Amino acid sequence: ANRQRCVPGDDGLPPEAASRAIDEYLAVLDDAAFGGATPVTPKFISPADPASRWTGANKGLAFFAYATNYLIDLDHAIIVDVEPSTAVRQAEVTAARTMIERVREHHNLWPARLAADTAYGSAEMLDWLVHDQGIEPHIPVIDKAERIDGTFSRSDFAYDHAADVYHCPGGKELKQYRRAFRADHPDTPPDNTYRYRASKMDCDACALKSRCCPKAPARKVTRSIHEGARDFARDIARTDAYVVSRRERKKVEMLFAHLKRILKLDRLRLRGPNGAKDEFLLAATAQNLRKLAKLIPPLTPATA
Repeated sequence: ANRQRCVPGDDGLPPEAASRAIDEYLAVLDDAAFGGATPVTPKFISPADPASRWTGANKGLAFFAYATNYLIDLDHAIIVDVEPSTAVRQAEVTAARTMIERVREHHNLWPARLAADTAYGSAEMLDWLVHDQGIEPHIPVIDKAERIDGTFSRSDFAYDHAADVYHCPGGKELKQYRRAFRADHPDTPPDNTYRYRASKMDCDACALKSRCCPKAPARKVTRSIHEGARDFARDIARTDAYVVSRRERKKVEMLFAHLKRILKLDRLRLRGPNGAKDEFLLAATAQNLRKLAKLIPPLTPATA
């Protein structure tokens, strides 16, 4: 699977293309870990292995790849579960959910915390961990609300949970609604985002308007429906336990480094999602055997 033998993604596979890898590709088109992970059409598709994803994640030359996802016991750096996916962030998050549910069902493992990098810090993932699974997310929150133009960011506005309003730096309230709606008005917005708006009268008379909303008649602040889980993750990030989790996350990255440098799995020999799954599973088994060989104490030699 290389660029010399690929086709543009918008053109799709040629009609005469047929192989086992193509059959597997068509079978996972709706899978959340592969074809259904993102609606974005890849730049290139490989007729040899169309389920592989054209990616430039290593900041170098782009190539076709799969992603291997590990669920690891941080106490001993043992790989508990493995799940392949296409090489995009949304698919990796889906794979993490699959592994957490699978180890709970098959091994009765109930993790108290999950340590991961920022790729897993989306609002939906944090909400799923906190409210659905009861797992503490030791994960950096994906937050793009900070402004760089000198105006107030959302973090400068204080949220009042009891009254469900924001207070601006000038002391005024930002509300969702300023008039009564009918009884059947939906509580959840279609895009999962609440919008809190200040009164234009308050903003016109405010001395901080030039630093708050210089190009708008009134200030607006958005809030995700999953903001409670995001706030919970932010509170955890200020604890000593989070510092420990960040340090232990190095065990995860070390396993990926060993996978490439010691086991030499920088290229797959089998095609298709099933081939990638087999190779990733065998490689993780080899890594666990290496680890277990170090954990088991050596036998005491018997004297003659």
